[in-house]
Amino acid sequence: MFFLLCYAGVNLSCFLLDLLDAPSWRPRWKYHHWSLSLVGALLCVVIMFLISWSFTVISLALASLIYYYVSLKGKAGDWGDGFKSAYFQLALRSLRSLGANQVHPKNWYPIPLILCRPWGKLPENVPCHPKLADFANCMKKKGRGMSIFVSTIDGDYHELAEDAKTACHQLEAYIEYKQCEGVAEIIVAPSMSEGFRSIVQTMGLGNLKPNIVVVRYPEIWRRENLTEIPSTFVSIINDCIIANKAVVIVKGLDEWPNEFQRQYGTIDLYWIVRDGGLMLLLSQLLLTKATFESCKIQVFCIAEEDTDAAELKTDVKKFLYDLRMHAEVIVVTMKSWESHVENSSSSAQPDDSQEAYTSARRRISAYLSEMKETTEREGRPQMVDGKQAVVNEEKVDKFLYTMFKLNSTILRHSRMAAVVLVSLPPPPLNHPAYFYMEYMDMLVENVPRMLIVRGYRRDVVTFFT
Repeated sequence: MFFLLCYAGVNLSCFLLDLLDAPSWRPRWKYHHWSLSLVGALLCVVIMFLISWSFTVISLALASLIYYYVSLKGKAGDWGDGFKSAYFQLALRSLRSLGANQVHPKNWYPIPLILCRPWGKLPENVPCHPKLADFANCMKKKGRGMSIFVSTIDGDYHELAEDAKTACHQLEAYIEYKQCEGVAEIIVAPSMSEGFRSIVQTMGLGNLKPNIVVVRYPEIWRRENLTEIPSTFVSIINDCIIANKAVVIVKGLDEWPNEFQRQYGTIDLYWIVRDGGLMLLLSQLLLTKATFESCKIQVFCIAEEDTDAAELKTDVKKFLYDLRMHAEVIVVTMKSWESHVENSSSSAQPDDSQEAYTSARRRISAYLSEMKETTEREGRPQMVDGKQAVVNEEKVDKFLYTMFKLNSTILRHSRMAAVVLVSLPPPPLNHPAYFYMEYMDMLVENVPRMLIVRGYRRDVVTFFT
């Protein structure tokens, strides 16, 4: 009986230690393993004395003799951790029970895949942007969830395998320092595009695969003349669309608030396309954090001038009510491209975005002229990012104009918003990657903090029925 009680006491102590071994408790409890085990054993001894002191003395004597014999004759060995083995088996069983079928929206949790590699250069020994973990914590549902931090190293795997291990250890230390639940992965590939393509296809197991890709917006590409960024940026977005991953592009990451910087004002959603409710879900997740809990949600619906604004507002309010979400609905009318073409001769009203729009049109026109000259000089078909294509200049003008009007609307209504969420337009076919970066720059012009969101082919919120 004594040995059974001691065994139960020691194991109970170790179990309590494992429960308390969370990241926030680890500094306090990491040196108390033996003390907790000893307390459990002493409690068992006290219980034995209360039952029968004579039997307890005999049991202690026998236990001492056995311990002395084993210490003299026994061989040292590493038997591992029984609890870790049990946890491993439990994790495998849980993973098999999840299967690979689609998760019901009620049980859906964001599992962000965070691309840590910056578009420029970070200081030495800094594996990730300091604000990325803060943003990852904002995406957790009820404080639960896992983040996957990944980065790529350009080069040959056989030559850079050790460098990748070192970088992975640095990234793991960063995640632990930021107290973010997540894992780190480093991929060696010939280029960033190829590395990300491998990641988005293979990362995860079953239903524990990442479902949202988080990327920092490359604000420095024009300033530092990084000409390879546009094609890489477009490639990442297209890969996410093909792999059916949601995308969140963070603009203004340097200004993203941490947990101690409380925000006031509004969280403004410019809801343009159906995205399965991801944008609405992200806004609700932001409200659950202390940083944004004082904010209110505004949903802006973009409509053309001939749309019935009152009917649209009623429909959106009913939709939000069915989702049990509280938000103010505002319908904003925007002049269509056709109306703009018809009235192009009339003088345009002064606008904060007008100068940026004019400059973007001038740069795109110069790029198109250079493409045509190259085609005529070399006597070959027009090429777009290495592929033969025909660029429709009218569609280019239409896409840029749409981004210009949307940016003007955002600046007019959401200049003081805590954060703006807007739908991500997919890269148009046969448009050079350089043009797409011009469109995106036009969209984010003068907006300090923005999340550009693209959902995927499934709902992530449930309706009230």
